[in-house]
Amino acid sequence: MVIAFFFLFGIVFGSFLNVCITRIPEGLSIVSPSSRCPRCHTPIKPYDNVPVFGWLWLRGKCRSCGLPISPMYPLVELATGCLFVLCYLEYGLTAATVKWLAFTCLIVVLTITDLRVRLLPDLVNWPGFILGLFFSAAVPPPDAELVYFVSLSWFHEAPRPYLVGLIDGLLGAAFGSLLLWGIAALYKLWRGREGMGMGDVKMMAMVGAFLGLRGTFFTILFGTLLGSIVGGAVILALYASGWQLALAERASRRNLGTVRDLRWTIASQYQLPLGTFLGVAALMIVFLGPFVFPRFLGSILL
Repeated sequence: MVIAFFFLFGIVFGSFLNVCITRIPEGLSIVSPSSRCPRCHTPIKPYDNVPVFGWLWLRGKCRSCGLPISPMYPLVELATGCLFVLCYLEYGLTAATVKWLAFTCLIVVLTITDLRVRLLPDLVNWPGFILGLFFSAAVPPPDAELVYFVSLSWFHEAPRPYLVGLIDGLLGAAFGSLLLWGIAALYKLWRGREGMGMGDVKMMAMVGAFLGLRGTFFTILFGTLLGSIVGGAVILALYASGWQLALAERASRRNLGTVRDLRWTIASQYQLPLGTFLGVAALMIVFLGPFVFPRFLGSILL
């Protein structure tokens, strides 16, 4: 029953997250007006607005005008419900569960928004940063050994738990944001163009406030690794599928290069949103970290 409650609670929250995902980038209110069709502006009936199931019995179309409804809506709701269940199974009925439920909601909004419109809104990042510091103080991370031992060696007394959590959150935010900012600055200096938006920097400040120093390090490590693997696979798939073949042929007729070389150049310029991979990695840290990290760190030390 508890698992069922968390799942239903999650898909309802997922419905609200869909509103945030679609309206915040447009600068629209997430409170009003109520959900409606973007083409005919007909308000969606309450029985058609049931998370996941409403989309199924509408067959993915507006009841009034037949406009296709993106499958993103039920997928986000379903994913949020599953993540809520995982959070309960991982942390039980504890204060940590509240912390990671809030973090999960923020990450879902940022991850899907970046995937859709290549944007990581300040309206999510900055309140999330403040919320992350609050939760780090209220629910200190169990892996803030560095802060604990530095405080003990410098001040010769054990710091209060809330102070350990707050300092760890601040260190995580500073490390994540400054590292990405430095990488972005070096890339622009080297290539002469932007390679990373400031939204990624602000997102990592928010993630660091929740995850602390160690969690932030692994988020960037796994996020960039995952992005590199998926990005390389996408580029190869685009090249193999003949993506932008007509453009390459026109450029070749103007003696700009061979069709093969031009196709590869065009495909290699395709960019995937880094924030999406950082968000996926952050969720991996939350749900897989307690199982993976002790063994991973132990293998390194041995």
